[in-house]
Amino acid sequence: MIQEAINRYLLRTKQNSLSPKAVLFDMDGVLYDSMRFHARAWNETAIHHQLQAKEEDFYMFEGRTGDSTINELYQRTFQRDATDEEKRELYEEKAMLFNKYNDGKAMTGAAEVLAAVKATGLQTLVVTGSGQHSLINKLEHTYPGCFTREKMVTAFDVKYGKPHPEPYLMGLQKAGVHANEAFVVENAPMGVEAGVAAGIFTIAVNTGPLPDKVLLDAGADLLYPDMASLAKDWDNIMRCIG
Repeated sequence: MIQEAINRYLLRTKQNSLSPKAVLFDMDGVLYDSMRFHARAWNETAIHHQLQAKEEDFYMFEGRTGDSTINELYQRTFQRDATDEEKRELYEEKAMLFNKYNDGKAMTGAAEVLAAVKATGLQTLVVTGSGQHSLINKLEHTYPGCFTREKMVTAFDVKYGKPHPEPYLMGLQKAGVHANEAFVVENAPMGVEAGVAAGIFTIAVNTGPLPDKVLLDAGADLLYPDMASLAKDWDNIMRCIG
């Protein structure tokens, strides 16, 4: 299965080899078990402002910047983009609710994946649509020595959020590698689309409520049910490449 996925990737991207030197990790739903709190906070904010949405929408929107998500809701409800003031108000409300609900729990299996990646000598970077200023302190506390601000892409760094490839293209640039020298690890369809659009071998972990088909249809090269399963299979992935 892994070898077939690699062969399909090489054919699709017209690359001669897959030679990973870096792994670009999404954050929410990959490193932290936090998407349920994001979805709840977004949904409650949408209800408060009488915007058309349901909670599962926010698993589909995951990876967008906050502004992009709010514009999507306003277009759906009012057929217009939100004003700067509306964006600020809604995002502050959503962030307040998220901080109230979020328990900061690390994703089960994520530490094991990072340990396996480090053991094979690959760089580790974060590419997230999040706009939390305290991100690096949080990551350092949960995963000591794994991430630095210099090798992180957040909502503050990009003009276009996922599913646009810009966040992952910037991740490649910060890692100093080419597309065929990296992996993406994602849990969201828009994040998978972004990784694939950037030409990177994209591994999906289905840690949320969406059907597997959604992630496969987005273009995932490999799919795992959770981070623990990816950790167990990491050596097999590296053997197929080597």
